[in-house]
Amino acid sequence: MKKKTKATARGAVKGRKSGVPECKAASQRALPVSAPRPSVAQNDAKLTIRRLKTKLAKALARIDELQASADTDFLLDIPNRRGFERELDRSIAYIKRYQASGALIVLDVDRLKPINDAFGHAAGDQVLKAIVAVLLRQVRSSDVLGRLGGDEFALLLWNLSETAARAKAASLEQAVDQLKFVFRGHNVTAGASAGVAILGPQAEAGRALEEADRAMYVRKAQRRHNV
Repeated sequence: MKKKTKATARGAVKGRKSGVPECKAASQRALPVSAPRPSVAQNDAKLTIRRLKTKLAKALARIDELQASADTDFLLDIPNRRGFERELDRSIAYIKRYQASGALIVLDVDRLKPINDAFGHAAGDQVLKAIVAVLLRQVRSSDVLGRLGGDEFALLLWNLSETAARAKAASLEQAVDQLKFVFRGHNVTAGASAGVAILGPQAEAGRALEEADRAMYVRKAQRRHNV
C-alpha cells in the first residue's frame, strides 16, 4: 500500500510540474503582438525624403524647360541652329542605319537687312514670322524647319529625290517671293534664295550644311543677276 501511495503521489507531482509550463505557453500564445511604433527620427526621415523627391521633380521639369528653350528660337518658336543641328545629326544617323534618304535646303532671305535698316527691327521681325508661316505650310509635319541665324533658315525634308528636292526649293522661293508687306506706306517684298544638298548613307551633317550653303549663295547670285 505504501508503494502505491508513493507512486500516485509522484505522478501527481509530475502532472503538476508538467502542467505549469503548458499553461504559461498557452497564455503567451494568446497575447496579441503589437507592432512597434515608428520613432520620431523615422517620421522625420520620411518627411525629408518626400520633400526632396518633390524638389527633385521640380528641378527635373525646370531642366527640361531650359533644354527646350536652349534649342528653340525665342522669336519664331522653331529650332535654332543648335536644335536644328541636333535633329540633322539624328536624321543622318537614321538614314545611314536604314538606308533612307532626305534633302537639306538652306534658304536665305534676300532683303531682310535693307528692311531692318529702313523700317526697324520690328518690321524685320514681322517679315521673318510671315516667312516661317509660309514655309511651314509648304512642308510636311515630319519635316523640320530651323533658323540657323539672322535671315538664314534650313529645312530637313524626308524621302525626296534630287529632282523633287530642287523643285521644292524653287516652290519655297516662289512662296516667299509672293509675300508683300506695307511699312510706313511703302510696299515691300523680301524674297529668298535656296540651296539644296541631298542626304544619303554617306552624308555628314557639317558637310551637308556647307554644300547647301554654297548652293544657296550660287542661287542668290543667279537671282541677283536675273533681277
